[in-house]
Amino acid sequence: MNTARNIVLVHGGFVDGSGWQQVYRLLRQDGFNVSIVQNPTLSLEGDAEATCRVLQRQDGPTVLVGHSYGGAVITEAGLHPSVVALVYIAAFAPDKSESVNTLIADPPPGAPVPPILPPQDGFLFLDRAEFPASFAGDVPLQEAEFMADSQVPWGMDALAGAVSEPAWRQKPSWYLVATDDRMIPPPAQHAMAERAGATVAEVSASHSVYLSQPQAVADLIKQAATAPR
Repeated sequence: MNTARNIVLVHGGFVDGSGWQQVYRLLRQDGFNVSIVQNPTLSLEGDAEATCRVLQRQDGPTVLVGHSYGGAVITEAGLHPSVVALVYIAAFAPDKSESVNTLIADPPPGAPVPPILPPQDGFLFLDRAEFPASFAGDVPLQEAEFMADSQVPWGMDALAGAVSEPAWRQKPSWYLVATDDRMIPPPAQHAMAERAGATVAEVSASHSVYLSQPQAVADLIKQAATAPR
């Protein structure tokens, strides 16, 4: 067993890296070195480059973690030589030539539809009134409302960016399914995890599982970090 002491956390769309704070603290308490990527969320290529810049600063084996759209980012950036494991937190895990757009193009019947507003100047936002129920249903309402009012514009080029070579085909992966997710349907999460050959865990949580269930998120990351190699 060779524990990876470095953890890099990658956020998704509409939010920034500050949401990882509780997970960060739990991992730091257990002696891990934790870095947070601040994605520009303008393009998949740019976000992968931002992630690789952080990976370049690591001093040894690293676990790369992505939430939501961050899963597409780590799929693209995860071939970096320092990365020894990938962890998907209610995240997209595209295959070669797939994008977030292609993965959400044909939702299953009856699946909740994320309240994404029509694009404005090439960027997307979630409807403020529907944000708490859709994105953060198990987060305290005042915190969810703050998230709704502090949304990061999500560039359409980020959604359309296609993965060139999926890292999960070469690196071991773990996947945390949020069973109450109303942004990425849980059956779709299971399907992507199975396709990637990921070790799967489940937790009853919303899409904001990293906020509402930080211990479950940290536990899966630690499992990936300590897995035999």
